[in-house]
Amino acid sequence: MKLHEFQSKEILSKYGIPVPQGKVARTPSQAATAAFDLGGTIVVKAQIHAGGRGNAGGIKIVQTPGAAEQAAAAMLGKNLTTFQTGPKGVPVENVLIEEGIEIAKELYLGMVI
Repeated sequence: MKLHEFQSKEILSKYGIPVPQGKVARTPSQAATAAFDLGGTIVVKAQIHAGGRGNAGGIKIVQTPGAAEQAAAAMLGKNLTTFQTGPKGVPVENVLIEEGIEIAKELYLGMVI
């Protein structure tokens, strides 16, 4: 089973593990609405099953709902190519609109069962 980041965070939150607030968007206008609702600094994250999204342009930090809408428009419906996807890339069907938070350390978690 492969879970997108937003799906994994929903599970973590259900069990009381703190995660940044976020909303899934499937259109640029949904991204703008989500960014408005969350307020402040926003992170727009392409939801694909591959690492390296940030280096490939699939993660953008923005300050306004309009900028979130533009970032989502640049990702949705396009193929995102990372070191894990192969040269054709993977289509972006959803973006995670998430509150920007101050971090001291960033960790990645993966699990294979």
